[in-house]
Amino acid sequence: MTETTSILIKDTTILSDDIKKGSILIVDDKIQEINDNLTSSDADKIIDGSDKITMPGLINTHSHVAMTLLRGVGDDQELQTWLNDYIWPKEAKLNDDLVYAGSKLAMAEMIKTGTTTFNDMYFFMEETAKAVDESGMRALLGYGMIDLFDEEKRKSELKVTKDFINNCHNTCDGRVQVAVAPHAPYTCSEEILRESKKLADKHDLKLHIHVSETSQEVTDLENDKNQTPFEYLNNIGVLDKNTIAAHGVWTTSDEMKILEEKEVSISHNPSSNMKLASGIAPVNDYINNNINVSIGTDGVSSNNNLDMFSEMKLTPLLQKVNTLDSKVLPAKSTFDMATKNGAKALGINAGEIKEGKLADIILVDTNVPHMTPVRNALSNIIYSALGSDVDTVICNGSILLENKELKTINEKEVIEDAKIAASQL
Repeated sequence: MTETTSILIKDTTILSDDIKKGSILIVDDKIQEINDNLTSSDADKIIDGSDKITMPGLINTHSHVAMTLLRGVGDDQELQTWLNDYIWPKEAKLNDDLVYAGSKLAMAEMIKTGTTTFNDMYFFMEETAKAVDESGMRALLGYGMIDLFDEEKRKSELKVTKDFINNCHNTCDGRVQVAVAPHAPYTCSEEILRESKKLADKHDLKLHIHVSETSQEVTDLENDKNQTPFEYLNNIGVLDKNTIAAHGVWTTSDEMKILEEKEVSISHNPSSNMKLASGIAPVNDYINNNINVSIGTDGVSSNNNLDMFSEMKLTPLLQKVNTLDSKVLPAKSTFDMATKNGAKALGINAGEIKEGKLADIILVDTNVPHMTPVRNALSNIIYSALGSDVDTVICNGSILLENKELKTINEKEVIEDAKIAASQL
């Protein structure tokens, strides 16, 4: 990691709440100053921002990063077949070393495509925390609890989460936070869902859960409990401003009112929902109901990458074609979903280029054919840019990528380790 106390991004196009030219001074882990008058003598490290769009680091609010090892597993299947026949049998073979290797691979991919923060739910999460520490990224991590309505399993799952909180919450200079992460209403008993909420409340943690991903999930719960998923979770006291609900594809208008009242955040995962044919989430309706919506990639085997630029482009296109309204979800709304809405969902002081915000910043190269001309930087970022255009990544004031070269991760070594780990699965 590049150890400097101050960084100046000089003469750049700044994209955040608006678009402007200027320079940005970073001191330690924060953005200290933004103006036209900063000079090279103001900082230890100077980054030339000309021909670059400088913007907040992207925030991936729903992932299973160690699933990089399962890239290409179970393609072209619907969700339950994909889980039961392809994913869960391989995940049963996971161990510490495999999750660490998969996590490091994911972090190399995420940094190179402009993600500075991710919200993850998976297994052997202390290994993912270790990888976060080494990579310099920021993460909200939760152990994915699945009790399958078994009492002994419930007790053991909760113990793993409690141990994880004790060992990893608020570590790595605050870059690692822990969430309570029951997998979903169809894999978790009411008891573990209630206990999860109590645990989250006790430690003031976020609660991360899959909800209403498929129509079958909704139908099954209605048949079992005569309630829709969000109605059920609300009635047992799970929902509040600390809840991050992944997917929300089949949310009803009545559920929208609950989500607005309880200030729940939704993580929209367009690629995964499309690939698994789960449906199209009503993102425009969420926004019209003042519900905070962010963007996630989901796991690699249902995507099959972690490139948030792909998700940013798909998000508005999917809403426009679904509503047959080209004005739906304009570029700025999509940009906010991938940046400051994600920061709001995860409870971090980031997602904007503003003085006092955490220095989680990326620079995107515009001096390539598909980014020329730059008539509107926002349009280029949402509709033209590729993850491979990311030139520089700064997280918590430290440089993780410079001139497209990883600084905290040995890319060649990580790729070789991941190939070996994937073969073991």
